[in-house]
Amino acid sequence: MLIAVLSGFLIAFVLLVFGRLLKDKLPLVVSVLPTGLFLYFLSFLPGVVGGEAYYFSTPWIPSLGVNLDFRLDGLSLLFSLLITGIGALIFFYSDAYLKRHRYINRFYSFLCLFMGSMLGLVLSDNALLLFVFWELTAISSFFLIGFNNQSQASRRSSLLAWAITGGGGFFLMAGLILLGSITGSFSIQEMSASSGLIKEHSLYALILFTIFLGAFSKSAQFPFHFWLPGAMKAPTPVSAYLHSATMVKAGIYLIARFTPVLGDHVFWNNTLIVVGGFTMLYCAFHAIFRLDLKGILAYSTISALGMLMFLLGLGTESAYLAAMVFIGVHAFYKAGLFLTTGTIDLSTGTRDIRYLSGLRRIMLPLAVAGTLAALSSAGIPLTFGFVGKELIYEATWHHEWGMWGLTFLAVVSNILLSYSGYLAGIKPFIGPPPDISLEVEKPGTGLWMAPLILGAGGVIVGVSPAFANGLSEAAVAAIVEIQSPVSLSLWHGFNEVFIASMLTVVIGVVLFMIVKPSEIRLSTISRVDFLSPHQLFNHTAAFFKRTARTYTSFMHNGFLRSYITKIVFFSVCLLAYYMARNVQVLALPNNLTSVSVYEACIFIVMLSSILIILFSNSRLLAVIAMSMVGFCICLFFVYYGAPDLAMTQFSIDTLTTVLFVMVLLKLPPYLKMKDRSAQIRDGLLAASFGLLVSLIALQVLAEPTSKEVSRFYAENAYLLAKGKNVVNVILVDFRGYDTLVEITVLTIAAIGVYSMLKINSSEVE
Repeated sequence: MLIAVLSGFLIAFVLLVFGRLLKDKLPLVVSVLPTGLFLYFLSFLPGVVGGEAYYFSTPWIPSLGVNLDFRLDGLSLLFSLLITGIGALIFFYSDAYLKRHRYINRFYSFLCLFMGSMLGLVLSDNALLLFVFWELTAISSFFLIGFNNQSQASRRSSLLAWAITGGGGFFLMAGLILLGSITGSFSIQEMSASSGLIKEHSLYALILFTIFLGAFSKSAQFPFHFWLPGAMKAPTPVSAYLHSATMVKAGIYLIARFTPVLGDHVFWNNTLIVVGGFTMLYCAFHAIFRLDLKGILAYSTISALGMLMFLLGLGTESAYLAAMVFIGVHAFYKAGLFLTTGTIDLSTGTRDIRYLSGLRRIMLPLAVAGTLAALSSAGIPLTFGFVGKELIYEATWHHEWGMWGLTFLAVVSNILLSYSGYLAGIKPFIGPPPDISLEVEKPGTGLWMAPLILGAGGVIVGVSPAFANGLSEAAVAAIVEIQSPVSLSLWHGFNEVFIASMLTVVIGVVLFMIVKPSEIRLSTISRVDFLSPHQLFNHTAAFFKRTARTYTSFMHNGFLRSYITKIVFFSVCLLAYYMARNVQVLALPNNLTSVSVYEACIFIVMLSSILIILFSNSRLLAVIAMSMVGFCICLFFVYYGAPDLAMTQFSIDTLTTVLFVMVLLKLPPYLKMKDRSAQIRDGLLAASFGLLVSLIALQVLAEPTSKEVSRFYAENAYLLAKGKNVVNVILVDFRGYDTLVEITVLTIAAIGVYSMLKINSSEVE
């Protein structure tokens, strides 16, 4: 299992480095990976349907409780088959869509990285390991969404998607750490066993908040939904893969996986019902106004994700079954519609639904594929979508919280989704021949085969839904204990659910026949965009950008004197506050020694040198006076028995003085400060800092001394480190990591200086 998960990462690295060597054979070779993984996971189907759960563990960081723990049950197998199965079709389709693209090896590398990340996410049984793969999906999707990096819109969309999903990931990490601290383990199975303890804990509400933020941002729930339509700037195979079966369903998977841990609570269920219900209706409504095919699919995808959240929030066995079946239904028809849209765009050069019609005359197989996907999207009988839609109505109609309201909400959303599915899958192929201004090219087999397979798959499973009985039951059993065996069928009798289903079909068809795409409606709804979460996010981002610019211009204005002033001022305020709160300044030491003649003379020299620095009109004289201050401090070190420290200080002061003198000719003319207010400010600040340091020195003298640390170093310097110079031993051995970091910093600085010198020398040449 570990090899299966990590194979995507290994192949991604190989493709990135050596992919160009394979040239035209690259897509065929790479497509073996998802196909092989699909067959590998398919081999576990009989055992999982039989009630088994496979567990694989490899030690990784045992001291932190993080191991490579993978669990394959019904829920993870469902997602694994979708990730690899639809992934295989996407890999084959991408060969025709991006044929002879300059960076095709990079594209497949990112795609393999993403597939491996998704597999790791859905198979992880360790919460921290799940988070690692969660973030890897965000990083790999960032590269995929921004694959057309020459486009500013693509770069902006990838950054927006990463910002939203990455921010949610930060909260998810906090929630998982809180869960681990409560249960004492990061194993998801052990967390499930401690569900009662978690729900009774005072941090339960906070944990829910963090988990929901992570899931809602990833699965584009309101108000975080706006990143997904922007992500349509990605190549269409990426949109089909990420937004039908994989990335956007990661949040759905997270909620389903943690339902045994956190679910069956009023906070959990009510939040999912409200957020999911509002998202599915809000975005289904927005989908019918869009004119761009990928925009229609984007908003309908968000609506479908909201429906899944809504079903998981209902919290009944029938609702969980409806959610698991609808995950497969949506993956089939939405991937098919996306690939159909990609072929239309590639063949006609446009995705504007107003200008697309009659394409069946040129691309009949694609028309069949799009029609089948649209019919499944609308829940027409004999399609997999019909089975899924009836299960949804079954779950809402028999729910104890109000069958009429919940069913009405689901029916209205499905009607609007049916209309948007007809627009994307049928509208481009019916009607008069395409506009003569469109240069339509007949697509090759590779551009219609994958969507046709997906469309046909939706019909095959729809006609014989019993194929999905075992996997659906196993997926539900991973969430809740099954009370009765699952039996999917086309006919459940003439009842309220069937009436609601037929009502959805009829109104959806009538709506498609009457309501035509219109730019007027789109412009009308665009007038209230200023209230949308996207605009609020943009305004918030602009506010932070202005704040950062103001802060930077004040705190980091490029003047050394400004930096020193702010640092000293902050230090004075912080130390003064601490001393005022915690130190009795009047408790001065009473054992101070008398001032000797040597000390008085050195002090007078130091004071005279300082006055020369302040009032001299000669830079050379000021530099010499400054070095005199340093030499006087060295004399104090000698007088008090620290000759080694004095020699070090002598060397530094001498070298500093020489360097100052060497660069005097390169400095601008000596300027004497004329700003009286600045002089007063700097004088008060210097006096405050000097007074504070003096008080600290006196307080240190008043504190009782403890020689345990120095005694330890003195006794163990030679015994442990074989060195007689205690200071050197401390720097090299006892504080070796600190010294290593300092050396690293100096090395980086040296490389930077060398690079700038090389740049300057090349410019001169």
